Amino acid sequence: MSKATVQTYGLILNTLLDQIIPLSDDVWYWDEVLSSYTYSSLYTIQTSPLRLWALTKDVYHETKDRIRHPPEDIVGSTTTGLSQQWRQFYSIVRDSVRERSISNIQQKVLSPIALARTEARQKQANLRRLREITASGLGILVDEGLDFSEAEEQAAGAEDKDGWKAIVERSVALMDVVLKDVRSVDAKVADFEDKVFDGVRHDPEFSVLEEVTNTERPRLLAARLMNMLQTRIPNHVDDARLIVRENGRPPFLVRYWLPLAAALLSSTTILRILSNRRAEIVQWITDFGSTVRDFWFNWVIEPVNKIIRTIRHDDNSEIAIMSRDSLKADRESLERMVVDFALDKPHFAVGSGSSLSEAQIADIRAKVSEGDVTPVLRAYEKDLRKPFMGAVRGDLVRSLLIQVQKTKVDLEVAISGIDSLLKSQELVFGFVGLTPGILVSVGIVQYLRGVLGGRRGGRASRTASDGVRVLRNIDKIFANAAPQGAQGLLSYKDHGLLLCEVHVLRSLAHRLLPRDIEKEFLEDLDEMANMKRGVQWQVKAFERIRWAYAKWLK
Repeated sequence: MSKATVQTYGLILNTLLDQIIPLSDDVWYWDEVLSSYTYSSLYTIQTSPLRLWALTKDVYHETKDRIRHPPEDIVGSTTTGLSQQWRQFYSIVRDSVRERSISNIQQKVLSPIALARTEARQKQANLRRLREITASGLGILVDEGLDFSEAEEQAAGAEDKDGWKAIVERSVALMDVVLKDVRSVDAKVADFEDKVFDGVRHDPEFSVLEEVTNTERPRLLAARLMNMLQTRIPNHVDDARLIVRENGRPPFLVRYWLPLAAALLSSTTILRILSNRRAEIVQWITDFGSTVRDFWFNWVIEPVNKIIRTIRHDDNSEIAIMSRDSLKADRESLERMVVDFALDKPHFAVGSGSSLSEAQIADIRAKVSEGDVTPVLRAYEKDLRKPFMGAVRGDLVRSLLIQVQKTKVDLEVAISGIDSLLKSQELVFGFVGLTPGILVSVGIVQYLRGVLGGRRGGRASRTASDGVRVLRNIDKIFANAAPQGAQGLLSYKDHGLLLCEVHVLRSLAHRLLPRDIEKEFLEDLDEMANMKRGVQWQVKAFERIRWAYAKWLK
């Protein structure tokens, strides 16, 4: 039975925790509604159909009661015609609407927005009271339930080792009383706590346990635990869910009925536009797909292939602005032209009319390969003195054409240098060509991840902001707490609220901290939630959490 009690105890604690944590979201929703008249006006518009429906039902019931108990003049006029009866019925409905419109004094002096704000304020207050009472019940169970420390101290020097059984019986009674009274939103926290402890002290079933034998006590405890598991906990969950439904944020359809109605009314127009422009839409989609495909293959895949071929020294991938053997052919042609000219005009080459030797011809070839065409230039300078005669003889034209060939060779040499420079930087140009495609692709992917909410940095930032908000709530709990007793302990309500915030921080720790830091963080959380040593030690643990883990909570 003690094992079953521990299991039930944990189930009740989890139930209370699961109820308290979502209440904060609803309280924040009402804070947002009350923060400005813009949000209050929006809430008034959202709930206007519900208000109209409630008014219609009230008018209907009022009219129904009047028809059921009509005035004496209407009862006496049984011989009136059909038109007169309809006029009487219309008069009844009109009187009901008029009386309903002036029945509430607030509706004569307050605007609909002010009424909505009053309603929001009342619902927020109910949720806060429910949250405080539930937190107080959680704190009572954690602090007073299944506390075996005193029993162990008393049993250390005594022969009676069964003191823990009384603790189990008292804990069962405490759980039962808390579940019975924690659903009330009208009571104050202090009254709720007094009621719980008075209920435990004067619990009739707890008194019966003291009068029965030891063999009957487990049976009675089992019956009480079964009643809690089958009746108390389900009823408590249903009642709490009903309170949250009545005082929490409106349902999804109530909050978004206006845009949904607009979308529904405009759906026929949208479908007509889509049907009329179906061919254009299909063409747009096709063009978009072709553009994406061409961009991917032309600006990403193809540059990557070129870079791979460059790394592998593929000859087909080399950058070239002239053919590979063009310079060699033109240079050999220039050598032959100059050598033939020197053989025909040896006096321009060696200064005498004798024929050239092989050594002299080889020397001329070597000079031509270095760009020296002195024999041609000498003939050209001589013929320029008498250009007409030189043109007639042909030497001027011949030397001029050879210089044209030399100019072509010099140009190809310059281009060859540029070509060599490009080839040496071919890998750089390959990456430069790939960069635009990569940048555009990465930008699109990052944008889509941001739109779809898949950015890890965004999630980490939101998780960190949630952690900061929880730390703010904890700091507020310590600031507003009134320590009780000689050791300065937190009240049951404050301890329950602190446990809720610690529970949220535990759930955020796995996503927020590295694995090796998470273990230390959980140890500090346990020390902060332990109220045995007093508020001062808890505050010190809280301050340690704030500065030790500030890096991950920015």
